[in-house]
Amino acid sequence: MNALIVGILLPLAGTMIGSSFVLFMKRDIPDRLQKTLLGFASGVMVAASVWSLLIPSIEMAGEKILPAAVGFLTGIGFLLLIDELTPHLHIGSQKAEGPRSRLSRTAMLALAVTIHNLPEGMAVGVVFAGEAQGLTLTAALAVSIGIAIQNIPEGAIISMPMHAEGNSRWRSFLIGSLSGVVEPVGSVAILLLASALGAVLLYMLAFAAGAMMYVVVEELIPETAQGRHTNLSTIGFAIGFVLMMAMDVLLG
Repeated sequence: MNALIVGILLPLAGTMIGSSFVLFMKRDIPDRLQKTLLGFASGVMVAASVWSLLIPSIEMAGEKILPAAVGFLTGIGFLLLIDELTPHLHIGSQKAEGPRSRLSRTAMLALAVTIHNLPEGMAVGVVFAGEAQGLTLTAALAVSIGIAIQNIPEGAIISMPMHAEGNSRWRSFLIGSLSGVVEPVGSVAILLLASALGAVLLYMLAFAAGAMMYVVVEELIPETAQGRHTNLSTIGFAIGFVLMMAMDVLLG
């Protein structure tokens, strides 16, 4: 039980640590560092999607591909629908998307982070629920730790621009931190439904993978490919991918 609580709260802790950067950094995150951190976050999420979610889904299905494919595409479709229906700003971007809204830039940015964090929370809940069907506790903790590491740069990338837009340091820290609350909420919701999931769990693993991959392709990678220092994004991606891959294999 203690490991479960820690696993659920670790991603939120990562977001809070990253958001706290705004309290002691005087300037915005340098472009080089931001590109590196976004690339790192992308690498962690891609590796977690493959090793911690898709591969276990395929193994649970007896090496059948269809459940993983259906779950993966449904996850992407779900996030695409939310993205289309919700007014928001892309992470690191000035461009608003979604339906017209009178929401402030701060509110739209918070919505973007919520969209981003939802599949991560679901992924943590799914892997812990998967213990009953063969996934190990260490593998589940590896996913939680990997997402927490990924959330540190993400929290900073959100809170720092909020402060630059005129919000106070503490308000920027609070909003950045609250954006991570959706992760434990998503995890708990999945765990509460775990007993009813049964054979659907292998679809849910792939669903979480698809949702996370959507965030990478739609939000993170486009930002890393703009402007200068894109090579640093590639390096960050490689480091994040290898780190998450190693954690999943060694701890799993």
